[in-house]
Amino acid sequence: MSAATPNLIKLATRGLAGELVDTDYEGWSGQTRAEFEQNRSNGQVGGRLLLETGTMRVWEIDLGPGESLPAHCHVLDYTWLALGPGQSRQLTSDGSTRLVSYERGDQRFFVFEEGEYLLHNLENVGQTRLRFLTTEFLDSKNQPFPLTADTAQGQGGVA
Repeated sequence: MSAATPNLIKLATRGLAGELVDTDYEGWSGQTRAEFEQNRSNGQVGGRLLLETGTMRVWEIDLGPGESLPAHCHVLDYTWLALGPGQSRQLTSDGSTRLVSYERGDQRFFVFEEGEYLLHNLENVGQTRLRFLTTEFLDSKNQPFPLTADTAQGQGGVA
């Protein structure tokens, strides 16, 4: 790895939610692996950008049952807040799969050192809508990924 290539954060020490159910890319399709490779610089960490100021970005995630948020890469300190109950499956670029159950008000906060990142996807595997607010902090140790012009009108999820 070159000095310009970020290092995957140490997942066990960063408080990822849920239960670890698979490792070593078990059950990952070739298409899924390609999506992760393609989205290593995808900074659209939510379905729709609600607000961007000089210090933060606030994202909405709203996924119906069976919908998913494509692989995306977190490089900025961020927090998420569950707006209701639900269940997800998350694949992470280290080859792990986690199942997560949420209750309204659940939250996590992540801090990234320079060069660290978290690349993962999010799939609603429950029977209810999966809704979050995610706030990224632009004054983090890493530079934010540039966003595309259509990010603010982004999709809540992909069926």
